[in-house]
Amino acid sequence: MTLHQCGKAITRYKTPSPGTEANQQLAKDLNEFYCRFLKKKPGLTPHTRSDYLTTWPSTPSSCLPPTVPQPVLKICEDDVRRVFSKQKIRKAKGQDGVPPACLKACAVQLSSIFTLIFNRSLELCEVPSCFKHSTIIPVPKKPKITGQNDYRPIALTSVVMKSFERLVLANLKDITGHFLDPLQFAYQANRSVDDAVNMGLHYILQHLDKPGTYARILFVDFSSAFNTIIPGTLLNKLTQLSVPTSICQWITSFLTDRKQRVRLGKLTSNTHTISTGAPPGCILSPMLFSLYTNDCTSKYPSVKLLKFADDTTVIGLI
Repeated sequence: MTLHQCGKAITRYKTPSPGTEANQQLAKDLNEFYCRFLKKKPGLTPHTRSDYLTTWPSTPSSCLPPTVPQPVLKICEDDVRRVFSKQKIRKAKGQDGVPPACLKACAVQLSSIFTLIFNRSLELCEVPSCFKHSTIIPVPKKPKITGQNDYRPIALTSVVMKSFERLVLANLKDITGHFLDPLQFAYQANRSVDDAVNMGLHYILQHLDKPGTYARILFVDFSSAFNTIIPGTLLNKLTQLSVPTSICQWITSFLTDRKQRVRLGKLTSNTHTISTGAPPGCILSPMLFSLYTNDCTSKYPSVKLLKFADDTTVIGLI
């Protein structure tokens, strides 16, 4: 051991990690970037949940499908136990510190109390604030980073809340399944991405069998798709899809007044409160985006819009 190494060992000196300040600033900048859809004109405050509820636009009754009054969604203990017992123990825990291994090992003991909590949340149309914390982990999309958009945001959220979301998602799929765009291949029974590909090929090949014809294809990639969801607009669309008011208000609570921060290694950014968009990585986010864009369809028989959640393909038959 050299004299220099001895001195470092005696004083317990550790060389500072290179780029610590730069990483701290990067975490802050990325958090601002992911919250960019909140930016409004100077002097105006961001929307809160109460704003969306008080300004919820009324939909003419003639535009609504026939509905039957539905009671508040109730979750049974068996379903909670089943979801807890299927936890993947290697998944990361959320900011509440509850690991999936705990839910899996204690599914029988915990299911009864969490059933009460979940049903109370649905009854009050409120998501507990401790379930609305997200820690964003930026994952590089490619080896060489050239900008903030080259990081894919992955949200670490409460494992308990993810279980809750799965139960709500199952009910939401049952309610909206009959009203979904037939060319939306995500979250529909007996449909997959393979069906979307085969349907697109069918449209193209059937058209090209005719002499003098050709086809054009446009693949659409939405930038930060889930972050663009406006809760007020989503509420109106959910109403048109016969989603009960109580679930609509619960979803509003889920999307608004969320706490978000970015973590890079051991460094974390400051926390922002957001009320726009659906967190990437949450169970409900892809389904909510599908419902949000459900009315995005083609008016012309020669143009086909095939969708799989936020992936869209436009086919022009000419």
